[in-house]
Amino acid sequence: MTTESTPIIIAEDVQKWYGKFHALRGVSLTVNRGEVVVLMGPSGSGKSTFIRTFNALEAYQKGKIIIDGITLSHDLRNIEAIRREVGMVFQQFNLFPHLTVLQNITLAPIWVRRLKKLEAEEMGKKLLERVGILEQAHKYPGQLSGGQQQRVAIARALAMQPKIMLFDEPTSALDPEMVREVLDVMRSLARDGMTMVVVTHEVGFAREVADRVILMDDGSLVESATPNTFFSNPKEERTRKFLSQIL
Repeated sequence: MTTESTPIIIAEDVQKWYGKFHALRGVSLTVNRGEVVVLMGPSGSGKSTFIRTFNALEAYQKGKIIIDGITLSHDLRNIEAIRREVGMVFQQFNLFPHLTVLQNITLAPIWVRRLKKLEAEEMGKKLLERVGILEQAHKYPGQLSGGQQQRVAIARALAMQPKIMLFDEPTSALDPEMVREVLDVMRSLARDGMTMVVVTHEVGFAREVADRVILMDDGSLVESATPNTFFSNPKEERTRKFLSQIL
């Protein structure tokens, strides 16, 4: 993948506590425009918490986060501006069960981006075609498989035309045979140059698509390397131990 060496995400010394629990211990990361970064690590290592600070779903107490030139602060206008640039796909699909697939996708563009309904629907259909489920446009989420629902969730995030996509374990709630169809959509986004930060345990995806793979543990960033180095010749003993448990 070709990435411009212009930073689009800058996180410096990010610290977060839940009460006395120190969840993020001074994590720093720079992601360049068009780069795909995969975060791995054991459960509870702070991966999901960290990426959720990028769009203010989690507050942080110390450090600095800059998204596409906008410094994340407590100012609601700043947070809204950042959320317009950042799409997010969760482990659970979070679709509105009472709305059709197409309505789920067009809701935010109509209300937030002020698109006309017909324009939004046209865009929604193109996105459904892109994720391979145009024929499901008028069904309800409950009528779809898990893999199809997750692809709707990706299309919904893309409908806001984000510059960055965050994925928080997007395949971990899926049956194994549905994982591939979601990863295929993510691969195509990467090929199109979307900046992506992905929390996942999908080693094949990380090897094939990531520009960098990062191990987090105990709220800290342990190692950052190209996929080849990360999986074949990691420097840190903690990384070797982690890989011995998942490979």
